[in-house]
Amino acid sequence: MDSTNPSTPRAQLITTLQMAYSGELAAGFAYRGHWHSVRDSEERFRIKQIEDEEWHHRKLVGEMLTSLSAGPNKVREIRATVIGRVLGLMCHLSGWFAPMYGAGRLESRNIVEYETAARYALACGRGDLIDCLLTMAEVEWEHEHYFRACVLRHRWSKRFSIWPEPPPKETIRRSFENI
Repeated sequence: MDSTNPSTPRAQLITTLQMAYSGELAAGFAYRGHWHSVRDSEERFRIKQIEDEEWHHRKLVGEMLTSLSAGPNKVREIRATVIGRVLGLMCHLSGWFAPMYGAGRLESRNIVEYETAARYALACGRGDLIDCLLTMAEVEWEHEHYFRACVLRHRWSKRFSIWPEPPPKETIRRSFENI
């Protein structure tokens, strides 16, 4: 089967990594605005740390795309830049709860995105990428866990439906144990 066929595991891996690469760009810009908008010094520190981890993930995903002889999707990159910068600005205008809620919800999706990428990597014979992808999923799990805890301690959390809680962090690697 041709590797340019969009239904091949390699093509699906590239598409997933391109989405992750652009997603990390949007997240980096959004978290930059987010940590600048919070008053609590511990929250500022942790959100800044999360921003740094998102930029690191972007670097790693970029390297994976290069190893697959692929690159970012230019349209997604432009869109991610605009979205990330707008969200970063909105953090200064929307109050505390909305950015915390939005970040947690997005981080829960990122866990699944990296797990899915690891499955595609396995399916296309790129086992060398799996550990890094699963490590990034675990870091995203930590991000989700942080934002969930922040949201749940806020009085408004009783008025909003909280996104589904991801399975325990240990389950991320379970399906890959026998590789």
